[in-house]
Amino acid sequence: MTQMRFEVTGMTCGGCAGRAQRALQAVEGVTEASVNLATRTAQVDSGVGAEALQSALKTAGYPAAESRVRLEIEGMSCASCVGRVEKALAAVPGVLEARVNLTAQSADVRILSGSVTPEALAETVTGAGYPATPVMGDAAPDAGERQAAEAAAFRRDALIAGALTLPVFLGEMGGHLVPALHHWIMATLGQGLWWSVQFVLTTLVLIGPGRRFFRIGLPLLAKGAPDMNSLVALGTLAAWVYSTIALFAPALLPDSARAVYFEAAAVIVTLILVGRWLEARAKGRTGAAIRHLLDLRPEVARVERDGSTVEVAFAELRKGDILQVRPGERIATDGVVLTGRSFVEESMVTGEPAPVEKSEGAQVIGGTVNGAGALRVQAQAVGADTVLARIVALVEQAQGAKLPIQALADKVVLWFVPAVLAVAAVTVLAWLVFGPGLTFALVAGVSVLIIACPCAMGLATPVSIMVGTGRAAELGVLFRKGEALQRLEDVRVMAFDKTGTLTEGKPALVRSVAAPGFVADEVLRIAASAEQGSEHPIARALEAAAGEVPAAESVEAVPGNGLRAVVEGRKVLVGHARFLAREGLDMAALSDTLAEMERAAQTPVVVAIDGKLAGAFAVADRIKPGARAAVAALKQAGVQVAMISGDSRAVARAIADELGIDHVEAEVLPEGKVDAVRHLREEFGAVAFVGDGINDAPALAEAEVGLAIGTGTDVAIESADVVLSSGAVAGAVNALHVSRNVMRNIRQNLVWAFGYNVALIPVAAGVLYPVTGLMLSPMLAAGAMALSSVFVLTNALRLRGMQGSLDEPAAQATATQKEALA
Repeated sequence: MTQMRFEVTGMTCGGCAGRAQRALQAVEGVTEASVNLATRTAQVDSGVGAEALQSALKTAGYPAAESRVRLEIEGMSCASCVGRVEKALAAVPGVLEARVNLTAQSADVRILSGSVTPEALAETVTGAGYPATPVMGDAAPDAGERQAAEAAAFRRDALIAGALTLPVFLGEMGGHLVPALHHWIMATLGQGLWWSVQFVLTTLVLIGPGRRFFRIGLPLLAKGAPDMNSLVALGTLAAWVYSTIALFAPALLPDSARAVYFEAAAVIVTLILVGRWLEARAKGRTGAAIRHLLDLRPEVARVERDGSTVEVAFAELRKGDILQVRPGERIATDGVVLTGRSFVEESMVTGEPAPVEKSEGAQVIGGTVNGAGALRVQAQAVGADTVLARIVALVEQAQGAKLPIQALADKVVLWFVPAVLAVAAVTVLAWLVFGPGLTFALVAGVSVLIIACPCAMGLATPVSIMVGTGRAAELGVLFRKGEALQRLEDVRVMAFDKTGTLTEGKPALVRSVAAPGFVADEVLRIAASAEQGSEHPIARALEAAAGEVPAAESVEAVPGNGLRAVVEGRKVLVGHARFLAREGLDMAALSDTLAEMERAAQTPVVVAIDGKLAGAFAVADRIKPGARAAVAALKQAGVQVAMISGDSRAVARAIADELGIDHVEAEVLPEGKVDAVRHLREEFGAVAFVGDGINDAPALAEAEVGLAIGTGTDVAIESADVVLSSGAVAGAVNALHVSRNVMRNIRQNLVWAFGYNVALIPVAAGVLYPVTGLMLSPMLAAGAMALSSVFVLTNALRLRGMQGSLDEPAAQATATQKEALA
């Protein structure tokens, strides 16, 4: 039985506290429970886990408050280490979930708020054999420094071990290859002194650079929870003890078995340290995306305070500060432009290469680069509330995720090290009984221990996730939930919301046609002038297309039809074709044009001037740039494309035909989008849904993978698994591309890691000796083990060069920027 104290939310009165208390008391295994309304806490004596208590309170309507704790952990070297740390954390009362990242050497722990302190969690992990410390606040830069320090420590130890090992290795192995060298050593030093030199140098290697293996591995072995360090410690210790006995107490061994393997112990430690150094260097590069994002924040900003302009450190910025941003500078934080006009390069945050025009009232993102104009910006978000900070948080969360594919590796690794110890013991016994003797038994046993270290298995999945999600963020794809990285690969249909996702979400002028005797631009100018006072979206579209127009002298609205106006002394009619026909105008000159507009699902606006038909304008929700290319790319990738829209079937079908979409769910009410997703799943299989509005949130949650357009609402983004920060449809294609590349990379790593151990453990045990007469040297085993981990890391790092499968062209924007600022 354990006692737990934690926070409860949602209580407003004594009745609430009573209901929450009864809900806890009803949980099987709870012996006593009390809820305090004043402190908003619950105290429970039970033998059940935190999840059951959380579920009971959530059902009652008073969910327990949750919080997250992050720990930095030292000494983890393989997947079995990860399993032990997670198991130790999960056993702590109040812990809901623990995820350990081998690559980042960290743990992310979800707890019931107030139930356990970060220090207690760190103490638990330390007690399990892995020194841990809590991380306070944003420690991502410190994590990079820690990885650099770790790499430097391994480099130092590897160089020291190498310097001590080199004379032993050259003398012993060189003597086997060059008999003259062996005879020279025997003649000058003699066997006893030469073995003594090897003993001294090897002992220095083991108690110096190699002591880390014994400091971690032997205590874990004593606890019955051996890890990779235990295997190395056992293997090198066996070789050292056997050699020491042969040197100082040879009578204990038969004459044929009196040999030393000091060079094996020294070389094993040196090679593994070199491998760890290379691993540490590679792991340092896996966090490059996070560091790159954090580097986007400028150290200082120029702020207007008390009538003067001063430089203020980033951490001291306050909401409401007025920032002065000079040409070429980075914008310090999120805000709105007060004055000025410029083009801002946002690709480092959104993934979109085209610079975006900013003028008064426009939103800007911290970390982006100002172009050739000067801006005054009012800060609207600072610190953890900025877009950049939220992106970093999302990437860190995704990088620490565990994918379903990792479950197999975790299950294998949990029993892998004990199984290796058993195989090594059986190998030694088999060689003692059936083989030439003790020497062969020692060589085979040590080789099995060394070559079977599951480092590569532990790194196979997390390092690919870390590099892949980091690179995805640079491409404008943010995985809020790491599991989506695997699920997205399996989707069979990608469904898009229409308005705001495939289209711009606001009507725009798409076609202008003038009747005989009139000029289209002039007709548009007069029509826009007549529409100036209207709030209708179509009126706004005409105004936006016409630019600056004169004021109308008089305007009379005709509800449901259009309007009458006088502009520059001319009588103007603007509205539906049926309205103008009812006013006596002959529509024959534009009848074919109007029919074409209706077939294309465009809204026609007809204009008459001084009693004559003057022209027609088509207004429609314009398709987003790149939408056609995105649909084509998805089809080419073997994914069906569908569109779900609340618009009429004719409008939806017209948009779908223009984009090349085959499957359309039209006239769908917001609550019907979930049913549309289910229908698509029944017809095709796993569904990914892309949307941006509040009414898309249920469908985003229903789909196997929900992708939210980053320019959409907060509700949609919170319901999604993936956020497309650029707002471009191309982001959906890039998300699929990233998913497939990362999953392929993970499978390559797992096949190598498992295949390496399956193939080489029998070789190390000596199965080839009866046929070939060859035994695998422990030194070669150590080298192969180190190279295996380096292979996995190097393969994962290839993802850093992954390119988006679909990019928006930037050339036109660059030309527009030069023209606008000229």
